[in-house]
Amino acid sequence: MDEITTKRRLKKDTLLNVYKVLYLALIAACFAVAWYACYKNSISYPFFRKGNIYVVIIYALVSLGIVRVYGGFMISLSTPSELVFSQFFALLLTNVLAYMATCFLSRKVVDILPLIAAFIVQMVLSSIWSKLAVPLYYRLTPVKKTLVVYGDKSALNTVCGVYKLEKKFKVIDTISVEMGLDEVLKRLKGVDAVFICGVESSFRNDIVKQCIYKNIQAYVRPRIGDLLISNSRKIHMFNVPVLLCTRAHPKQFYLIVKRIIDVVASLVAIVILSPLMLITAIIIKCYDKGPVLYKQCRLTKDGEKFNVLKFRSMRIDAEKDGVARLSTGDKDDRITPVGKIIRAIRFDELPQLFNILGGSMTIVGPRPERPEIAAQYEQTMPEFAMRLQVKAGLTGYAQIYGKYNTTPYDKLEMDLIYIASQSIVEDLKIMLMTVKILFMPESTEGISEGQTTAMSGENH
Repeated sequence: MDEITTKRRLKKDTLLNVYKVLYLALIAACFAVAWYACYKNSISYPFFRKGNIYVVIIYALVSLGIVRVYGGFMISLSTPSELVFSQFFALLLTNVLAYMATCFLSRKVVDILPLIAAFIVQMVLSSIWSKLAVPLYYRLTPVKKTLVVYGDKSALNTVCGVYKLEKKFKVIDTISVEMGLDEVLKRLKGVDAVFICGVESSFRNDIVKQCIYKNIQAYVRPRIGDLLISNSRKIHMFNVPVLLCTRAHPKQFYLIVKRIIDVVASLVAIVILSPLMLITAIIIKCYDKGPVLYKQCRLTKDGEKFNVLKFRSMRIDAEKDGVARLSTGDKDDRITPVGKIIRAIRFDELPQLFNILGGSMTIVGPRPERPEIAAQYEQTMPEFAMRLQVKAGLTGYAQIYGKYNTTPYDKLEMDLIYIASQSIVEDLKIMLMTVKILFMPESTEGISEGQTTAMSGENH
């Protein structure tokens, strides 16, 4: 049975990889037509035949990397429209880079229309490819009979999204750990996948061991302790393997390069966006004659306080009672009409570029929280303070993979994942992904009305 499963998986992976190569070939072919017809003779020192071929190959490889970053090949977890959405930004960025490189090689501004035409054809092909990709994947992949093991009802809710993936997972049973380990292990018979959430580590580890032994896929909802251990250093002590868990200590080289990126990127962004920021400031001032900028005390590394800068999107008396409240999104009557617009397009965050330039913030890192709200979270979730191991950022994992109303527990987990894996490559990946979520309105959903904080996602 295992041999048959392995052969099926190998066949599926091979066909999907061939399909992805076909996509790259089509995308590269569109660029190749534009290059050979309009650009290859315009560069200052034209390439020989092989040189032009290398240009197309480099374009294809860059496309591959950026498409993967934007999730354009995540067929199993995306709808056709989501694939097209991801590929749109990937191809747009790839062609912008290609145009800039062509101008550099030509030592002049070249005609952009051929590349725009290639981009339009690429998007048509991308739409067709994506439309066929998802049905192909599910035709090659049988639905997994799935068991959900949970600690309590609130934990069960954290994986309710599995029901939305009914084409990939068919939940045939759910069981609470209160039924006992023996009963849970009996339920493993005949299933292809297991979702484990809110289960104590000792109990959970026994389930995972059996899943691995029986070749069952185990999807584990991690706990805070798991994420802290993932940041550990593997050493050998007394002739045995040991995991050394410490506070985050990024290498000096990484911190220096990260700061250089912060300064350069924020300066460039301020220069480019200054006309838009000026227009935004004028509109805010004209609407109610109030202050343009809104300063608010936030926390950054090691609990240090600083004033975050934002374009004011709420009424002047939004918190006249002195109570700190999170926004309820479009239903929040404190947000002005101008504020709704600048929030929707994220313009309210632009002044934070000056925070980044000044060093109180960084581009990638956990979002800075207000001291009052952080204190409320820490009353029931003391681990929330662990976000302060690194400098607060403009964007991060929680902004890419979560929403405004994502629970504090989930945000904390995503921030700890970043802290455990921070690197220049990871930062650049998050920066690229941020461009994509700017156009996803669901990422700004507010919390329920009347809440002063978001509800915790899980008990600890």
